[in-house]
Amino acid sequence: MTLALGVDTGGTYTDAVLVRDETEVVASAKALTTRSDLAIGVGAAVRAVLDSADVGADQIALASLSTTLATNALVEGQGGRVALIYIGFRDSDLDRHGLRDALKGDPALVIAGGHSHAGSEAAALDTDALSAFLETDSGVSGYAVAAQFATRNPAHELEAARIIRARTGVPVTCSHQLSAKLNGPKRAVTAVLNARLIGMIDRLIGRAQDVLGELGVTAPMMVVRGDGALMSAEQARARPIETILSGPAASIVGARWLTRAQDALVSDIGGTTTDVALIRDGKPAIDPAGARVGAFRTMVEAVAMRTGGLGGDSQVHVQAEGLRGGVLLGPRRVLPVSLIAQTAPEVVHDSLDAQLRAPTPGEHDARFVRAVAGMEAGGLGPREQALLDRIGDAVHPMGALLRTRMDHAALNRLVDRGLAQVSAVTPTDACHVLGTLSVWDRDAAEKALTLVARKRIGSGNRLAAEAQDIARMIIDQLTEQTVETLLEAAFAEETAEFGIPPNHLARHVLTRKGLSAHRGLLALDTWLNVDVIGLGASAPTYYPAVGERLRCRMVLPDHAGVANAIGAVVGRVTFRRSGVVTAPSEGKYRVHLDSGPRDFGDPDAAMSMLEDTLRSVAQAEARAAGAEDIRLIATRDIRTAQVEARDVFVEATLTVEASGRPRVASG
Repeated sequence: MTLALGVDTGGTYTDAVLVRDETEVVASAKALTTRSDLAIGVGAAVRAVLDSADVGADQIALASLSTTLATNALVEGQGGRVALIYIGFRDSDLDRHGLRDALKGDPALVIAGGHSHAGSEAAALDTDALSAFLETDSGVSGYAVAAQFATRNPAHELEAARIIRARTGVPVTCSHQLSAKLNGPKRAVTAVLNARLIGMIDRLIGRAQDVLGELGVTAPMMVVRGDGALMSAEQARARPIETILSGPAASIVGARWLTRAQDALVSDIGGTTTDVALIRDGKPAIDPAGARVGAFRTMVEAVAMRTGGLGGDSQVHVQAEGLRGGVLLGPRRVLPVSLIAQTAPEVVHDSLDAQLRAPTPGEHDARFVRAVAGMEAGGLGPREQALLDRIGDAVHPMGALLRTRMDHAALNRLVDRGLAQVSAVTPTDACHVLGTLSVWDRDAAEKALTLVARKRIGSGNRLAAEAQDIARMIIDQLTEQTVETLLEAAFAEETAEFGIPPNHLARHVLTRKGLSAHRGLLALDTWLNVDVIGLGASAPTYYPAVGERLRCRMVLPDHAGVANAIGAVVGRVTFRRSGVVTAPSEGKYRVHLDSGPRDFGDPDAAMSMLEDTLRSVAQAEARAAGAEDIRLIATRDIRTAQVEARDVFVEATLTVEASGRPRVASG
C-alpha cells in the first residue's frame, strides 16, 4: 500500500488529503490558512488528516503541495518590491503588454545592450549604468532581467544577473530561463512577476517542508505547476512563476480523477477566485498564449484557465446609483466579518454596535483592519510605515484608524504588499446570515449586513430592508457573476466563430433572455451544452443555483472541497523544453543555446545537436524533480519557404517532453 499526502494552501483554507495507491481517498481535512505563518495552517491540516486516517507520518510515501498563493497574489496585486533591468529596449516599451502595470511603481532601469534576431550583439552592455543603479537599491526583494532577443543569445542577461548577485545577494530572475519564445516585453512581464513572487513562495515551501519534517514526514515534497504537472520543491523555489494557476491546475487534475469526465467545464470557487477550465477528451486544455492571471498575460505554460476575482471572501461593494441599487463582488479578497470577530470579538462587536446606534450610515461601517504578522516590511514610505506602526498587532475599526484620505491610499499600498488585511462584508457572511454556513460568528455577520442594508441608494431609500434581504442579494449576485464567468469561458472556445469578444457575448441581452427561455415575437433559448463540475468547499452551497440558471447538469462530486489536494498527488512529473534553429545566412544553420549561438553547415546536424541538448536538459530536470521511468517525446516544427520552386529552410522549433511518475519513498 502506498499513501500519498496532498496539501493545498488556499486563500482561506488549507486542505490535506490522503490517497491510497492512486485509487482511493482515505481521509481529508481542512484548517484555516494562516497568512502570518503558512506552516501553522499546513501543520494543522496534516495533523488532522493523519489523525482522521489513524496513520503515522512515517507511512507517507509522497507529499505534494498545490497552492493558490501565487495566483491570488497577482490577482490582488500583492508581492515583494522588485526592480527591472531592461536591456536593449526603449523607455516606451515599458508601456507594452502591461509591463508598467506589472511594476506597480517599482523601479526600472533601461540600459544599452541586447542582441539581434540572429543572436549577435546589437550593442555593448552598459555595466556602468547598472552598477550606478545598484547603488540606489532601496528595499528591493528581487530583480528581473530582460534583454532584447535573450532567447537567441542570453549573454547580457547572464552578465547582468552575475553583477546583481555579486553586489546585492538578492535573487535574480532572467527572462530567457522562463520561456524560449520571442517577445521581450512579455518575457519581461513574466520575469517581473516571478521576481515579485520569489520571497512569498520561498517562505511557503520552506515552512511547509519544515512542518512536514517536524511531523515526521520524510517523503520527498513535490509542487504542482500551472499545467498540472509536478516539480520538485527546489525547482518551484527557483521559478515560482510556474506555480501560478498551480491550485486551479491541480483542481482540474482532481476533477478528472474524481469524475472520469471526458468533456466538461470545471468551475472551482475558492475564497479569492473562481477558476474555470475545459476538460476535452479527458485532458485539460493548455493555453498556447501563456497563462493569464487577472490583468497579466504571462509566458508560463499552464492550463487554459479563466481566473476571476470572485470567491466566498470577495469584498461586497454597494452600487448606490440608480433607483434600485445593488451590489457587486470582488475582485479583492477581504476577511469576512464573521471570521475577524472570532479573533477580536470585543473590538468587532463594540464597533458594530456603535455604528448601528449612529443615526446615519458611515463610510467605513463594518470594515476592520489588522496587520499581517511576520511579513518583511522593507522599502516602505514614511506614511505607510507610520500607519503600519499605528496598526501594531491589534484589530482596528477602519474609521478609527484612517485619519485622512492619504491614510486610505497608504492602507491600500500596505494591503498590496501583503502587510495588512482588511475585513469587510463577504458572501461568506451572507451565508452565515442565511443559515447555510455556521463555522464563525453569525451575530457579527448579521450586524455587519444590517449596516450594509441601511445604506442609501439613488431613490433615497435603504438598499434593503434587513440583513436577510441583503444576504440574498449578495448570494444572487454571486450566482450571476459565476454564470457570467462560465458563459465567458464557453464563448471563448467559440469566439473565432462568432467574431465577438466572449465577455460581450456573455453579457449580451439576447444571451440573458435566452437563459430565461424568452417567448415573444422571438423565441430565444440558451443553455450551457456541457456538464459543469463544481469544485470548492462552498460549491454545494452556491452552484446548484448556477446550474439552474445555465440550464445544465451540475456535477458536485464527493471530495469536491479537496479536489486541489487530490490533484496534487495524482499528477505526473512533466518537463517540456524548447529550442530554435535559425538560418541567419545561406548555408548557415544556427542553434541558439544558453551558452550562446552555435553554427552548423547542415540543418539536420543542427537539429540533431539541439534535440540531444534538449533531451539531456528535460531528462535532467525530470530526474531532479524525482521522476522515475522517464519517457521522452521529441517534436519538430520546421518552417520552410518556396524560393525558385524549391523549399528553403527558414526556422525550426524543437520541443522535448520528459515525463514520469514521481518516485515514492520506500518504507
